[in-house]
Formats: sequence, C-alpha cells, structure tokens
Amino acid sequence: MRLQSSWDPHLADGTASPAERLAEAMGNDILSGKLKVDSRLPAHRDLAWRLGIGVGSVSRAYAILERRGLVRSVHGRGMFVSVRQENPGTRFDLATNMPPPMFSNRALASTLNQLAKQVDPDLFNIYPPVAGHLEHRRIMAHWLAGLGLDVTPERLLLTAGAQQALNVALNVVRPHVTCAVTEEQTYPGMLGAMRQNHLPVHAAMMDAEGMLPASLDEILQRNRQERAVIYLTPTMHNPTTATMELQRRQDIAAICRKHDALIIEDGVYVAGHDPSRSSFMELAPERTFHVSSLSKILSPGLRIGTLIPPADHMEECLPALLASSLMIAPLSYAMMALWMQNGTAESVRNALQNEAIRRQKLVAASLPQAIQSRHHAFHAWLPMSLEQAARVIAQARDLDVSLPAATSFQATETPHSTGVRLALGSVSFRRLPEALRRVQSACQCAEGKVSRDTIPIY
Repeated sequence: MRLQSSWDPHLADGTASPAERLAEAMGNDILSGKLKVDSRLPAHRDLAWRLGIGVGSVSRAYAILERRGLVRSVHGRGMFVSVRQENPGTRFDLATNMPPPMFSNRALASTLNQLAKQVDPDLFNIYPPVAGHLEHRRIMAHWLAGLGLDVTPERLLLTAGAQQALNVALNVVRPHVTCAVTEEQTYPGMLGAMRQNHLPVHAAMMDAEGMLPASLDEILQRNRQERAVIYLTPTMHNPTTATMELQRRQDIAAICRKHDALIIEDGVYVAGHDPSRSSFMELAPERTFHVSSLSKILSPGLRIGTLIPPADHMEECLPALLASSLMIAPLSYAMMALWMQNGTAESVRNALQNEAIRRQKLVAASLPQAIQSRHHAFHAWLPMSLEQAARVIAQARDLDVSLPAATSFQATETPHSTGVRLALGSVSFRRLPEALRRVQSACQCAEGKVSRDTIPIY
C-alpha cells in the first residue's frame, strides 16, 4: 500500500499564480525542515482537488521545485523531497550579507548535465569579447528589462560581479573628478576602492530615505571648484535598508545636474520593476553609471554583474574592463543563459523575494527597534550609538553570533547616524529566530533597550 503524504496542503499568500504560490509554500516547508528528505509529496490530482486548483498548476509547481532541485520524480512511485537540511553547527553568521541558498546539489547537477549536451565549445576554447558575448548581453538586457531597466545589449557590459563593475566605473570617472560623495554609512567595498584611487570622500547626511539632498547640495557648493562623483544605493541601501522615493531621486538628480556631478548608482538589490521609483539611469542617463548583479537576487555563486555607463563614457569602459584582468567564468555564462531561458532564474528570484519578506517579518517580531524595511533584501538595520554598537557586537560574539564591525560602513569618523547591520541570509529560516533572540539579548545586555530614537531625522 502506497504511503500518503504528511504535508498539509496550502498556498502561500499573494497575488501570484496558483502554481507559483504552491511552489513557494512547499519550497518554504522543504527549506525550513518541515518536510524531510525522501518525504512523499501529494499526488497531482489529489493535491489539485484539495486546494481547488487545476492539475496543470500542480504540475507547474512541481516543475519549478524540480528545477531548483528541491524535489525529484520517481517513475511509478511519485514525487519526493530531495534536499537535505544543513548541519546546524553552533555559531550564527549574521555578518555575511548574501541570499539563502535556493539551488540544491541536485539542481546544479541537472544544470551541468544539460550544459554538457548543449554548451558551445567556443565558450571555453577562445577568449570572450571584453564586454561579454553579444548573445549573453541580449539575454541579460531582457532580464534587466524585467527590473525596469531599458538598455540595448550594445550599451551593456558584463562583469565578474558587482565589485568589478563598481571598480571599472570608478576607474573611468577618476580622471574626470577630484572628489567623491557617499552616504555617511555605505558599502565598505566601494569605500576601499575610493581609497585605493586616492579619491577624497565627503559624507552626506542621511534620513529614513537615504542621502539628504540638502546635505549633498551643501557639500557640492562648498567644493564648487572641484567636480565630484556621487555614489549611492537608492534601493534597499546597505547597511541601513533605506529606499528613496521618487521625489528624493529627482531632487538628487537635479542637484547633480546643477553641479555637473557624475553618479555611480548601485542597484544590486533591485529585484523587480517598481514604476513609482525611477532609477538614476532613467532620471539622469547622461551622467549615471548603473551597476547591478545576480549574486544578491539569485545566487552568491553566480558572479555576474553588469555595468551600464553613460553613452559618452562607453568607450572608456572597455579598456578599463580589460585592464581589470578579471573575466566571467565560461561556466557561469552558460548557467546564467540556461537559467534565464528555461524560467529557473525567474522562479528563484520570486522565491527569494518572498523569502526576504518572511525573514523581515521575523525581524519585526523579534527586534521591534529595527528599521522596518520597505523593500526586499536580506539585511536589517538596528540604529544605535557607535559606543553601544560596539558593546552589542561584543555581547553577540559571546553568544556565538557574528556581526560586522559598525565602523566598516562609515564614510566619516563622526557619522550622525550609526548602528548594527544584521545579514539574514546565511542562517536557515528554521534557526533564524534563535539567532535574532540572541541579538536581542545582546542589545539588552548592552545598557538596555535599543531605540530607533537614536537615529536623527533631518
């Protein structure tokens, strides 16, 4: 007699198709450990009847999960869970900022098997064009269109990750500028690149939306004899999670135009099209270098980034990219193309957005003092003084929780707003509540409850 599935059928909330909601619900239960490896899943017709959806929707949901390697089909027996949960370990890593794994070993093996049958040998036998193969640029341009970025393949440069794209953009603008302006808390990798380029950095004050236009204007006016490059992350800012509304973006674009400042826009956390928040590439295309990446919205191991420079600087980018001496691994090229063409990338992107919402809800419940994110990404921000942040980080270390140093994000030695960033993707969803409970304990041990009142709003 065939054993029945123990899974309690349900659909995830939302407005997506029944297939996508079923795949999300079942995928969450597999990754959280509610469904164990080798567990039988409900039969197609039975599941469709119990949920009141079509059999075709169940088939599409199982296909999504199978592409991700979370389930496997056994001929004549049914569908089974195939992913194994992680070894829990003893330490919680809330310092490494990356999305949780959405591809299993089985999915990767299946992808490599398909590539072995259809990959173009020229990917491995000859050097690729500096900006990437045109066909891959076409595939990437189509992907970016789904994120609201309209760009022709010829205007798009493929890079070995976002950091290389940022470095190339900075190397190109360096001869044209004498200083840089960033948010007072910003991405440490870009701060390091600016210091390597001996570029003086001015820190603009921030509020709940990010960089303050008045502070930026004051800095540029005070240094009006110099030309500046502005580096900012308008969507899901790292580390504070701030996201700019349209008016703020328009104000900053106007200020940059008035002072003839160049812009490097970090869009690595943009995971979907939001017509109410135009990118700086749309608002000021003549001066904006737009950077995006697949590692934050698909998989950390897929080290493929993009750089979209202003038309006038396109030719300067090619030798700068060549001189960086890094190239995308041919296998990454091929995997990117396959996943984008067969729908795997889209389903994983959607799953990660829903997973980010789940984890942000855990943060809101466990750490009410955290800034409530208005966008989807796998980090959160606890505002507090620099001295208190150092105590919280030390206390968390004693509780086996790793947190990044508060000073690593500072563009100035005396920022007006400081805090602690929590990376939410390196710990499984099942273990995350305990990690957050320990962070709250660390906060309580470090002189009482953390208050969001410690971050000034200007």
